[in-house]
Amino acid sequence: MRVSRTGSGAGTTPDSRGGSSGTPPEHLGGAPLGVPQPRPTDRFAELLVAVLSGQRPVHAMLRHSAGQAYDELIRLAERGPLRTRGARPVVRDIGWFVPREGAIEAFARIGAGDRLRAMAFRLERGRDLRWRCTAVELGGPR
Repeated sequence: MRVSRTGSGAGTTPDSRGGSSGTPPEHLGGAPLGVPQPRPTDRFAELLVAVLSGQRPVHAMLRHSAGQAYDELIRLAERGPLRTRGARPVVRDIGWFVPREGAIEAFARIGAGDRLRAMAFRLERGRDLRWRCTAVELGGPR
């Protein structure tokens, strides 16, 4: 169950949210404003949760990652940090900060039963205008 989506991280100023144009992440891909598009932060959070909970294989992130992010995902997935015996992990909340055009730093709160975990990831848009995960970290109970 998703609770809410927020548009800024802690400590951001109104001028720093949404990039230099004030555009929220859902419109950074250049999609027409009249057509609702899923935010890249939402799509990546869901995909990362699926991989880190064992619902999808790590190689599902191969074309969606760049740099050392894929290697980090392999290490994280081997430990199965979001695998549970009871409730399936879900994205409860997502927040983001746009440090520059073409980059999004995001966090997600992941819930599974009474456990709550934190996940942070960075997305960068390539020359082909596709978003790719360039960094991922997972925190919370170990």
